[in-house]
Amino acid sequence: MRWRVSAFDVPLALLGAFLLYLVVPNVGPVLRAARSGAGTRGTFTAGRLNCVRHPGHTACNWQGAFRSDDGTLTRSQVFLYGGADGLTAGTRIRARDVGRSGQVYRPAGSHEWILSGLLGLGGLVLCLKGSGLLGLARSARASGGSHRPRAVQAAAPGGDG
Repeated sequence: MRWRVSAFDVPLALLGAFLLYLVVPNVGPVLRAARSGAGTRGTFTAGRLNCVRHPGHTACNWQGAFRSDDGTLTRSQVFLYGGADGLTAGTRIRARDVGRSGQVYRPAGSHEWILSGLLGLGGLVLCLKGSGLLGLARSARASGGSHRPRAVQAAAPGGDG
């Protein structure tokens, strides 16, 4: 079996590696954010509403301060993940810090893991495709799953030689 890598495979593998580079460091916080109640519980105080216009819609989120219930953790200039609905400047709501830089979450679980999981899976597939391993696995299945040479039977003793 020959292992051939085309010029197109190298950028695919690099893109896949880049996606994994973005996703892997955030796996822990994203999984903690997905679990309702995980993380350090506290209060988020809304400070300023930041909005970004995209074609077809506007995305807004609140920036403010977080203080843990026991007072040992305070973070300023953090964003509240989970929507800007129902808040005004100075409003205090329950939140939790899951260890993600610059971000705290509402108490209900986050769905952020879905996008992270899809990006991670896509990165893995691109790495495998770009490295040629995906093609090797496919050709191994097509040829019966084995690339081992067949055993050659030895001639019987005393036979023609």
